[in-house]
Amino acid sequence: MHSKNFRWYGVATLFVIVAISYVDRINIAVLITDAAFLSHAGIAASDRVSQGFLATAFMLGYGVSAFVLTPFCSALFGVRRSLVYGLILWGVVTWASPLFDSYGLLLASRVLLGVSEGPLFSLASSYIKAHFRSDENGKPNALVNMGTGLGLAVGYPLVGYLLTRFAWDSSFHVLGVLNIALGIPLVLAFVRMPVGHEDGTRPSSLGEAMARVGGIVRGALHTRNLFVITLLTSAALAYLWGSSNWLPTYLREARGFSLREMGWIASAPQYATVLAVFVGGVLIDRLGRDRVPFIFMGASAGVALSVLMAINARDPYAAACCLVAANFFWGLQSPAIPSTVQHCSRPEHTASAFGVTNGAGSLVAAFMPALMGGVISAVSHGGGAGAAVTAASSAAGFFAGFALLIGTQAVVFACGLLLWWRERAQRMTAVSGSQLS
Repeated sequence: MHSKNFRWYGVATLFVIVAISYVDRINIAVLITDAAFLSHAGIAASDRVSQGFLATAFMLGYGVSAFVLTPFCSALFGVRRSLVYGLILWGVVTWASPLFDSYGLLLASRVLLGVSEGPLFSLASSYIKAHFRSDENGKPNALVNMGTGLGLAVGYPLVGYLLTRFAWDSSFHVLGVLNIALGIPLVLAFVRMPVGHEDGTRPSSLGEAMARVGGIVRGALHTRNLFVITLLTSAALAYLWGSSNWLPTYLREARGFSLREMGWIASAPQYATVLAVFVGGVLIDRLGRDRVPFIFMGASAGVALSVLMAINARDPYAAACCLVAANFFWGLQSPAIPSTVQHCSRPEHTASAFGVTNGAGSLVAAFMPALMGGVISAVSHGGGAGAAVTAASSAAGFFAGFALLIGTQAVVFACGLLLWWRERAQRMTAVSGSQLS
């Protein structure tokens, strides 16, 4: 009885840790609007590619870690200790980041931060799988995923506030201390694996550990529609990381909002995401498994249309409202991705399939911030001379960069359509087979 109630404290702890991790991730997205930070890092204000690659570096480390490091964490340390070690590492890296006084060292710190955070979602899945049956894991999964939107929603105004009141390096110091002072006590107090579920026996040698990693990858390859799901995940994450990384700069430079306004306006789409994740979970249960691909198709169309309206809106507040709508539609997709992985994978391979899909998707999506930065820079530099023209061409660059987000949703729509067609064909084949027998 104690475990039935106590397990939810662990879920709430994971929700808080996910939220904290997303504040860490978007810290740079706000700081690249600050001239003092750019000067410290040796980045020109017009160098959008280098600015975008700071987010790309994080995602590269994150994707590799999610794909490769996760099984080692689970096998060698277990869920609880892995979370503690991860919080220590990313807290120290975050706090020490201002000491890296060159662009190359700053990139290295972002890669290391990504590596330390990579196993987080897989460890959370292991905890939920151990404490909740398959017919009752919807709510805990939704709660953990809601930390994504809440972290972004809190992070933008928090970092913006610290930037307006203190020096730019204060955000790194505050977040570094927050990771350790808040995250670790919560994990030690509330994250406990049930008896017999502490990730199995530890490997007796490096060879055995490597064999387990190989088994994880081979097991994931048994997942039905693995390539389509991974491609869909890549496109969905590309939207998340492209939009969240460039949103503060877009609002300030293309739409003319002040730094203080930018903080709370940038947080509004993230609150929409939090609400939509919950709504998406309800839709999955109401529509039934056969109709889940329609969520991808309908939501992707909504995201694409909303971004298109944001680009073409003349009023800056109307554009911001359109981006709120875009994030709401994106949030509807979020719970449908793990639901589809669980549906298409064998029970014994579900965790590994999600790790491979999320890791590979993160690696592909990692290049979206840098790609958007390249387009923004190319179009902006295509303008003429003069202050007014430069401002107009800069705005045009951001509009072109955000137009790439529409392309990601075209991929999501096509993958959703293909999933629906394949699942329908399989059901018809199964029905025909049963009639013949």
